[in-house]
Amino acid sequence: MIVMNMLHDLSVMGLVFLVLMLINLSMCVLTFAYIEQISYINETNLFIHIPSDTAYLSIADEYVIVRLMVHRSVNAKEVYLVVNNEEVLMKPQLYLMDYVVWFTNIPYTSSELYYYFKIMLSDGSIIMLYNNRSKPAFFFDGANKYPQVNWVKSRVGYQIFPDRFYNGDPSNDHYALLYDSLLYDNTTTGTPVLSEWSDQPHIPYHCCHQYYGGDIKGIILKLDYLKELGVGLIYLNPIFLCGSTHCYDTYDYYQLNPRLGTLEELKELLTEAHRRNIKVIFDFVPGHVGLGFWAFQDVVLNGPNSSYWKWFTVYKWPFTPGDGRAYRCWYGFGSLPQLNTTIPEVRDYLIKAVLYWLETGFDGVRIDTPLDLINPREFFTELREAIKSRFPEAYIVGEIWQLRPEWVNHGPFDSLMNYALGLDILVEYAKGGYSDNIAYVLSNYYAKYSVAAVGMGFNIIGSHDTDRVLTMLGGGRLFPEPNPPRESIDRLKLLSTLQYTQPGMPVIFQGDERGIPGIKLYPWEEHRYPIQWDRLNTEIYEHYRQLGWIKNNLKPLHTSIIRVFETTDGVLAYTRGYNDELLIVANNKPEQKTIQLPGELSSIKWIPLYSSSGIQPEILNNTLIIPPLTAVLLLNNEYADNVFVNTTTPVVTRTNTPTETTRDQYISTNTTSPSSTELPALTHHITSNTDWRTLLLLISFATALTIIALMLSMQLKKHR
Repeated sequence: MIVMNMLHDLSVMGLVFLVLMLINLSMCVLTFAYIEQISYINETNLFIHIPSDTAYLSIADEYVIVRLMVHRSVNAKEVYLVVNNEEVLMKPQLYLMDYVVWFTNIPYTSSELYYYFKIMLSDGSIIMLYNNRSKPAFFFDGANKYPQVNWVKSRVGYQIFPDRFYNGDPSNDHYALLYDSLLYDNTTTGTPVLSEWSDQPHIPYHCCHQYYGGDIKGIILKLDYLKELGVGLIYLNPIFLCGSTHCYDTYDYYQLNPRLGTLEELKELLTEAHRRNIKVIFDFVPGHVGLGFWAFQDVVLNGPNSSYWKWFTVYKWPFTPGDGRAYRCWYGFGSLPQLNTTIPEVRDYLIKAVLYWLETGFDGVRIDTPLDLINPREFFTELREAIKSRFPEAYIVGEIWQLRPEWVNHGPFDSLMNYALGLDILVEYAKGGYSDNIAYVLSNYYAKYSVAAVGMGFNIIGSHDTDRVLTMLGGGRLFPEPNPPRESIDRLKLLSTLQYTQPGMPVIFQGDERGIPGIKLYPWEEHRYPIQWDRLNTEIYEHYRQLGWIKNNLKPLHTSIIRVFETTDGVLAYTRGYNDELLIVANNKPEQKTIQLPGELSSIKWIPLYSSSGIQPEILNNTLIIPPLTAVLLLNNEYADNVFVNTTTPVVTRTNTPTETTRDQYISTNTTSPSSTELPALTHHITSNTDWRTLLLLISFATALTIIALMLSMQLKKHR
């Protein structure tokens, strides 16, 4: 009877066991329903990563920077770079309209890398992203083909228009009248003007033929002033023999303009600047020359018999110098004959001139209107090779105003002048624009350029070719008397704070730090009027001086990385540094705004460091209240003691992965490429990541067996 009862009970238990097994089987089905999907980047538009394009893989700050664009529809929760079977957590860096750009950084050791990506989705599923079916792993050969010019990243740049900066030696002023292009131009009867420093603009010659006497000696005398502003680079407008105030009409690429001083004084400037740790770059104009250029004068005198006839494109002979219809010239200006840079002798002459001045002591070169050359890609590729082979740390800047990443991501320039950032984005935002899409606009800019190029950015806003920055923001004109409204000053301080906290080097035009307005409108050209050194807006000056200190001394601002966060209603927010050590939040509205910190930033204690308006933000839990027309800088408390220059804390990406402490081991010199036949080895790594599912299955079986054992035990006790 006992045996029969036990058998009956066991049959009941069998049913229970069957039910439990069905439950466990369901759990298994659910568990493995989220097994990884394999995707190949050449078969989908949901992901974008091109290893050969430096926008996706570049060397910056002694790191390999890897970026992956993930379509928003994917709903990625976490993204990992898998290299040498180690998972490196990636961070969302930029938010585009359709994609999110994720990035990570691993130490650069010149070693080859084979890698792929792991994307964890919000629904718990996983996508393993490979290159293609024949070669699953992405490959990086370890070569740094476009190395950064590292000294750029921590500096403040200052543009000097020599004739209008400071007159340190009046004895050389008269040379201006001896070489002016009006003396060579047979299409005009005008004469140049030599003025006193405070003379009013002489219409119509203020732009180009009214000289005030600024010179090299004047710059030497103001070096300490520049150093106090935190300036670490001087960009000089052209200084060679020429026929105008601006000197973009070169007569001789090897001769300093005597109205600016002597070669000995130039060498003194370079020596004294370097003694103060200030670099100096010169302006170079390879596309066109002036009427007094020696080779052009030979053509004027000898026509087709000239040895330099082919250096130019002459449409008719004889011609009148200054007649832009007779020969190829820059935008039809007869005073600017265009050089034929397809001629090897012309290229050789120009390239050797650049090397000569670099040997003299200059630290780099700014190229005027490079796209106006007949053969820009050919010429500047050759120029870069010549420069970098002898002066690898020389800085090469191209005057291209548009968003043109192809000119820096793969050379030939280290940076453009980045008006596309300064004028097209930052100024428009500071004026009150881009209220609801500033994050997308700024992200789009940074997504186009490599992180390496961004770190070398020549970030100028106002220059000799634009209105004064204060005027752009409603600050009015210079004449008859400057009287900028309060709001224009607030917007200027907001704008410059953003400019100084972007990756790369902020560059300001002489006098902007003094609060000088001025419109670029021919024939007045107020923006080029000489600095009146007895006039100073102390509020604006002190603001720029403090920004200079911040740029020079905060290490996160010396990195090449920026992370932009999604915002609306006139608020802009981004972090600097690989560990988000610095947070910048701006409000371009005339009323205060509130921002809810993103989840990953909300747990950080933020310490206010600087406010452009002088009014500190309110920090309440995860909320920031930003004052009107203000940009604020906040320090991540975790790094507050280690973000200043001369501290020893290294800048390292922090992740939540268990491999955080072994980051330097991620790159092995013995890495080998997995071929298509080795894909099972890669999928083995995939399955090893599903151990939690196996564990869940084992737990389910163990639970079932435990229940059965307990039921058997209860039955035995019942029938004992």
